[in-house]
Amino acid sequence: MSPSERPEVFISYAQDSEEHQDMVRQFATFLRAQLGVEVYFDQWVDSFRLDWSLWASQHLAKADFVLAIASPAYKRRAEGHEVPDLGRGSQFEAAMIRDNLTRDLPRETRRILPVVLPGRKVEEIPNFLNAHSTTRYEIKEFTLEGAADLLAAFTGVPRFAPPEIGEWVGAWHATRPTAQPAAGAQLLTTVLQPAARSSDIRFGGAEIDGLHRGSSIVYRPQLYAGDPQGVVEYNLSRRYRRFESTAGVLDDADEAGQVGYFQVFLDNVPQGQHEVRMGKPAWIQCDLTNVLRMKLVAWRPGMTLHPLAAGAAMAVGRSNQLPSLAWGDPTLVA
Repeated sequence: MSPSERPEVFISYAQDSEEHQDMVRQFATFLRAQLGVEVYFDQWVDSFRLDWSLWASQHLAKADFVLAIASPAYKRRAEGHEVPDLGRGSQFEAAMIRDNLTRDLPRETRRILPVVLPGRKVEEIPNFLNAHSTTRYEIKEFTLEGAADLLAAFTGVPRFAPPEIGEWVGAWHATRPTAQPAAGAQLLTTVLQPAARSSDIRFGGAEIDGLHRGSSIVYRPQLYAGDPQGVVEYNLSRRYRRFESTAGVLDDADEAGQVGYFQVFLDNVPQGQHEVRMGKPAWIQCDLTNVLRMKLVAWRPGMTLHPLAAGAAMAVGRSNQLPSLAWGDPTLVA
């Protein structure tokens, strides 16, 4: 699926206990209310007489993804070890899932997602879903971070994007000393003035992962974030062939545990997104061949964007989630 498309999911589960049904309902609510997913869930459509087998078969067929919720009863019924008149609904749904897997294993392996909710065990996933040799989705908490792997499956976008592949060093290794900068390398902040930038962007030195980088782009709001992201843009005029920078959390960040994100846009086309933590910067490289305009974007999730909200958070001792991030010694190679 495209990341911009809203996925439709069907939740297949067994009514093990009241507590388990409540947990599944909380999960369905989280998917719909917090992640913006369209959820087909039986507890939300019981206000009128319904042909449940028809309802289930229709939504199992049309859903982009089917979430098989692990539990002892679901495993028992899905594997045919339950008495026929107990849990007929989950037995019927599991039979359809098995049939779909048999008909088109590669497609249905991507579509049928075994989910382990808090308090449940991987061993409660039905054996035919191959819990130990294929991906499973263990939800530790109903938060964006807790469901990150599941969100990656919905969008097709991996949690950690690979860096842009760099220039192959083998061609020039024998003639170019590796300790020297690349021929034509120039510090971005010394050769170009930004065409646009966010209010919280400054230029100067930055300590990242124990090294001082004297000509950096620093994103460090003081009381609240003036913009949703720290952005700086440059007109390149097709004069450069490569961009590179070490991007990371500042060593003297007020909150050492923060997670930051960096992304480059080339002529408005997004490149890979990079996640960083203190002591774990990202080495970012981009091919600039024929690029007119470059935009560098940094942000931290949950930043406080309004002065009143910032003041209220400070009054009760709550963090404003302000970022301490920098593009360390960003370099252009002509």
